[in-house]
Amino acid sequence: MESFEQVSSQYTPMIHKIISSLNIYTNKDEFFQIGLIGLWEAHQRFDPEKGNFMNYAYTFIKGRLLTEMNQSNRHTDRAVIVKEEFWEYIEDELSFCPLEEDILLAYCQAGGLTEQQTKWVLYTFLKSFTVKEIAAMEQVSLSAVKNWRAAAKKKFKKAREENQIF
Repeated sequence: MESFEQVSSQYTPMIHKIISSLNIYTNKDEFFQIGLIGLWEAHQRFDPEKGNFMNYAYTFIKGRLLTEMNQSNRHTDRAVIVKEEFWEYIEDELSFCPLEEDILLAYCQAGGLTEQQTKWVLYTFLKSFTVKEIAAMEQVSLSAVKNWRAAAKKKFKKAREENQIF
């Protein structure tokens, strides 16, 4: 039995011919890969006693491509593509909470956080910045921001245990 590399080089023109016969003109590379996968599966499943490999491979590859085309068409029919302007009118519910910063500041004050620790809390929970990004913005070392974080967590934990916050 030939190796798959030999089979794939031998049957590559067939895959291209099937793609052409099915009038596939978009995503040709993707469909070629699907054709190769179909060829590989045909190569694995082929029983020489049942007939000619070329006919088996052709049928198998074409079947795989047709199945993929049907799924792709079904997806395209069901998907709604909106214009870019649409996204300008959508309000991000997560980005707008006028009291969110005030609530965090109240927690920071109740927990007795320093100015730097409060900065870490706001940058982390309002802006979703990483420790590295905070260090760059505040022009301090990475370990300084990690210390702010550790101290803030410690103070919050203590305040929670004493029922001052949360």
